[in-house]
Amino acid sequence: MGLLFLAVAVLAAAVACLRVCRTARALPPQPPHPPAVPEPGPPCGPTLYETAFLAGGPDRVADVTLVSMARQRRLLLAHTGWATVVDPVGRDAVECAVLAAIGSDGQRRIPAIRDGLASTEALRSLTARLVAAGLAPQADPYGGLGEALRQVRAAALVVLLAAAAAVWQAPPERPTGPLLGWFALPLVLTAGTWAMVRAEYRPAARWATEAGAGRLRRAAGPGRPAASGDALTALALHGPRVLDDPALRSALHSSGV
Repeated sequence: MGLLFLAVAVLAAAVACLRVCRTARALPPQPPHPPAVPEPGPPCGPTLYETAFLAGGPDRVADVTLVSMARQRRLLLAHTGWATVVDPVGRDAVECAVLAAIGSDGQRRIPAIRDGLASTEALRSLTARLVAAGLAPQADPYGGLGEALRQVRAAALVVLLAAAAAVWQAPPERPTGPLLGWFALPLVLTAGTWAMVRAEYRPAARWATEAGAGRLRRAAGPGRPAASGDALTALALHGPRVLDDPALRSALHSSGV
């Protein structure tokens, strides 16, 4: 019976890792890692929304908008991941789109707001401008890789469950050490594949071309707003982990970020 569970674990790990390899081979080259010294460039950089999109896509744009409105007391962000409207008047197209994504009830969970904003005309227009400028790719080429990584995580869970079932089915007098050693092989395979892909493919590679990555490097360079304490620019570049306000961090992280 232990061999049957081992076969299931090995098959799940092999299929998942093979899918990752095949998906990764079909991906375009990624933007290079940022150099130690930022590249020279024109004085005008991307807007805050453009920076957020290039660094983290529509979800990052939504987070920047929500935090901006929350800091102005026009939205309340609860630590449970709910957003509540205080002032229902948007000051630009993206804010209006966020308010429309929240809906007439005036309250909605942040993941649903992110999903709603991604399909609005404001985000389509922002994406079109960046694509036309050569800063963003025509489409997200890394969506398939995300699905493959989720399959790898599921395969790792299958390996753990199969190992637990094999130990439970084993006769009491039989040592379980050698049996668990065999299950360690597919577990190392899945965990190692997931770790290597996560280290190699950075989130910004999904949304920015090489030119877009250069804009991000200049936005994050010395003397730029992110280096002088602009929390919204830092959020746009690096995500919720850089926020100083623990309540805002909790609101965004509790909603699935």
